[in-house]
Amino acid sequence: MSLPRVAFWFLRHGQTDENARGVSQGGRDIPLNATGVAQAHHAAPQLERRGITGIVASPMQRARVTAEIVGEALRLPVCFDPDLREGGFGGMEGKPLASWFDDWLKGVATPDGAESFSDLKTRAAQVMGRLLSPPGPILPGPILIVSHGAFFRALRGLMGLELDIRTPNAVPIQCEPVGQRWRATVLE
Repeated sequence: MSLPRVAFWFLRHGQTDENARGVSQGGRDIPLNATGVAQAHHAAPQLERRGITGIVASPMQRARVTAEIVGEALRLPVCFDPDLREGGFGGMEGKPLASWFDDWLKGVATPDGAESFSDLKTRAAQVMGRLLSPPGPILPGPILIVSHGAFFRALRGLMGLELDIRTPNAVPIQCEPVGQRWRATVLE
């Protein structure tokens, strides 16, 4: 599995109350909190003049609202793809991440009813292949993907980057192929 060698931007949704508490959300459709809305408004001007030609987002409300705020500022429509949704964490949704998440990332254990990290990587490869390869929905130019933390870890795995790095809420990340490798640059 790999990604098409095409640069793109990534933005994790703004903060939710569950993010603030360190609780896994997974497939639960949790809204942004006031901090998350402010983060999305702060991210939007950072993405101006980056050549972004379109926005594709998870339809989950925390990502959808983040994308809509950014889209309005960039004057770009937002498309939604259900395959950009967060990984399902089964019986661990609503529980602290610390006790099980590392084993899930390593593929050592998958909670009951959860999507395995391997399956999430496969889904990520498939949707990014559709979005980044001609005749993708918004080519030419880099697109902005607005999605979720575990989804970006799957992308990091596909890019050959370290998995055990927390994706900040609503901080733009430029993802680009450099030679045979990938680079993911977090905007400060």
